Amino acid sequence: MANRIILNETSYFGANSISVIADEVSKRGFKKALVVTDKDLVKFGVAGKVTAVLESATIPYDMYDDVKANPTIENVQTGVAAFKASGADFIIAIGGGSAMDTAKAIGIIINNPEHADVRSLEGAVDTKNPSIPIFAIPTTAGTAAEVTINYVITDVEKKRKFVCVDPHDIPVCAIIDSDMMSSMPASLTAATGMDALTHAIEGYITKGAWEMTDMFELKAIEIISRSLRSAVKNEPAGREDMALGQYIAGMGFSNVGLGYVHAMAHPLGAVYDTPHGVANAILLPTVMAFNADATGEKYRDIAKAMGVKGTESMSAEEYRKAAVDAVKQLSKDVGIPATLSEVGVKEEDLDFLADSAMADACAPGNPKDVTKEQVIAMYRSLL
Repeated sequence: MANRIILNETSYFGANSISVIADEVSKRGFKKALVVTDKDLVKFGVAGKVTAVLESATIPYDMYDDVKANPTIENVQTGVAAFKASGADFIIAIGGGSAMDTAKAIGIIINNPEHADVRSLEGAVDTKNPSIPIFAIPTTAGTAAEVTINYVITDVEKKRKFVCVDPHDIPVCAIIDSDMMSSMPASLTAATGMDALTHAIEGYITKGAWEMTDMFELKAIEIISRSLRSAVKNEPAGREDMALGQYIAGMGFSNVGLGYVHAMAHPLGAVYDTPHGVANAILLPTVMAFNADATGEKYRDIAKAMGVKGTESMSAEEYRKAAVDAVKQLSKDVGIPATLSEVGVKEEDLDFLADSAMADACAPGNPKDVTKEQVIAMYRSLL
């Protein structure tokens, strides 16, 4: 079997790296941007940092700022209409995964109009043409959507999220500027950071993992574990570290897949509008414990990367427990809820949630097979 690596074309890192936007636009010959973002980022001046760069370089743009926290089919459809009306030839996505996911779906549909039905993009769809060019500027350190071939859209009517996997959607330029993340409140920093840790851990133990992606994921686990507490305190070094760590995690999992943490988290976002990072953080230790006996010695590596001492002399049972406990402690330290009942999950919904999880595109990557009864049991144990 051939192992494949797909990464975005160009990325910039560091404080004030958004200043390179004008040069990148000029080099690529683009004429007008559609800026895809949300109203809060406009209201609080975060998107304005980017539009100020465009204005100073006299690069015209229109704004589409109706993105929701869990972007919907309707968001995508109105965004497609906005792009067509704007006369733009590229997209600048400013925000977390929601803005970048919306931008990806817009860009794919514009250049592949046969997929105007957004639901037709679910799964690994073989689209014919690359997306409209996207510049991705994350304002959270979590999703790594700027370097992945994935995006997630919510089907409100069917109360489900669906994952789209398409190499044609990857942004042509990513700008990972920690200054753009400095206004994130502590709760959002914590949630998105735990999302990044989940990406790294699931990407490390997924069925498709191999040496190159293992290298990315272990380094991401190390960086995120040492820096998330600092980032939640809004310390510049922590912000810078998290911006890098979440990106490295994306380099790996985008190419090898995830597992049942994500498969179980997606229905929570669709049914209860649970923030994705919070859902992942609550589920991660329980699913890790379930998967432990199918991961060889990888939990020893995870525990060591998270700063656990003495892993070399631990038994398999000890280092597996140490890895799970380290995740629990980090989650607690940054203020993540410990139970699903705290985010509104109800016993009567578990059957629907389990069905949705088992149908999720992330499920096949899990290191061991899972039955519906086991999924329900994991959900129930966290109520």
